[in-house]
Amino acid sequence: MNAIELNHIHKSFGSFAVQDLSLAVPSGTICGLVGENGAGKSTTIRLLMGALRPDSGTAAVLGTDVSSPAFTAVKEDVGVVLDEAYFPETLNALQVGKILASTYRQWEPSAYDGYLNRFGLPEKKPFKDFSRGMKMKLAIAAALSHRPKLLVLDEATSGLDPIVRDEVLEIFNEFTREEDHSILISSHIVSDLEKLCDYIAFLHQGRLLFCEEKDRLVEDCGVFTGTAEQAESLLPEAVIGREAKDYGGVRALVRRSLVPESLALERPTVEEIILFIVKGEETR
Repeated sequence: MNAIELNHIHKSFGSFAVQDLSLAVPSGTICGLVGENGAGKSTTIRLLMGALRPDSGTAAVLGTDVSSPAFTAVKEDVGVVLDEAYFPETLNALQVGKILASTYRQWEPSAYDGYLNRFGLPEKKPFKDFSRGMKMKLAIAAALSHRPKLLVLDEATSGLDPIVRDEVLEIFNEFTREEDHSILISSHIVSDLEKLCDYIAFLHQGRLLFCEEKDRLVEDCGVFTGTAEQAESLLPEAVIGREAKDYGGVRALVRRSLVPESLALERPTVEEIILFIVKGEETR
C-alpha cells in the first residue's frame, strides 16, 4: 500500500497553479519534497492534509481519500510538523503535553517525556521564550508521541543547528525502521534529504519534474567536465543541463546510458542534479 497518493491534482491561485501533480510514497519509505520558494511544496502538503481542496484530482493518505469523512479518524495516525510551530505562547512543554494527551487517543506520555529529555527542552519555560530551534524540536516531539504511522514534515529541520539536525534525522530514520511507518519531508537543505530519503520528488513552478528513487537518480546521472567541443559531440538527448566554465570549458549533467563508457564522469549530488535540471528547463 502507498502511504500517500496524489493523482492529477490541480490547484490554481491566480497566476500560480499546482499542475497535474501525481505522486505516490510507498509505505515504509521516506520521500523528500524539494523545490524553490513558491514551487508549491507547502500547497502540496496542505492539499494532502485536506486543509485545501483541489480544483481537480484526488488525494489519499494511508488508503483513505482526504475529502471523505473517514479521514478525520485517519488524522490520528499522521504526525504533522509545519514550518512554524504553533502552541499557546503562555504554555510550557509540560502543559502542552497535558493538552495533547486529551487530544490524541494514542498519546504516549513516556515517549513525549523522553523526547523532551533527548532534545534538552526545558519543561517549565513558556513557549513564547523558546528559540525557533526549540519550537521546532517541541513540534517534532509532539508529532512523534501519538504513535503516528506517517510523518508529514514541512521544513521541520529549519532553524536547527547541524548537530541537532543530525540527531533529528537519526530519529526520523529510527521511526521508519517499522515497515508501516512513512515520511514525507520538504526541506531547503538538500544535503539532509540526500542522507535521509529513499525517494526524491522535485517540484518546480508548480510542476513535478521528477519523483525517483534517490540511489537510481544518482546512479543514472553523471557530471561531465571538459571543452565546449567535447560537449557538442554528445547526443542532445544525453545532456540534461549544462553551464559554461572559465576558458571555454563546460560542465554538464548527462545520462550515463547515453554517453560513451570511456568518458570520465563524476558522481553528482542530488543538489547538483536539481540545479542542472532547472538550468535545462530555463534554456528550453
